[in-house]
Amino acid sequence: MINKITKSLLVLAVGGLMFAGAASAQTQDSNTSGAGPGQVDPGHPRVNEVNGRETNQQDRIANGEKNGTMTPGQAARVENREQHIENQQKADMAANNGHLTKGEQKQLNREQNRTSKQIYKDKHDGK
Repeated sequence: MINKITKSLLVLAVGGLMFAGAASAQTQDSNTSGAGPGQVDPGHPRVNEVNGRETNQQDRIANGEKNGTMTPGQAARVENREQHIENQQKADMAANNGHLTKGEQKQLNREQNRTSKQIYKDKHDGK
């Protein structure tokens, strides 16, 4: 009788440990928002900010070309800068499971600021 109770308690203890381990693993996965190596986490605020600025600058370039305030050569040079920033962002995110660190975001923002100033100069140079 004591042997049956001991075995039953042992089975319950092992089952409880397995359940707790599975619940712990599930909780850890949910904190990463599903982002893995090479995947973008669309809910990450630093990624969203950089992408939003990139979209805005692309619109400014397109408008400059459309209304004639930017020459095709100026637009091409600025587009090359934008491509460099985008490539850097992808490399940074690949190294951090789809996220950007604060330092990487700061560097990308500096590069976007320089590009933004160049877009302004090109659009207002009187050509």
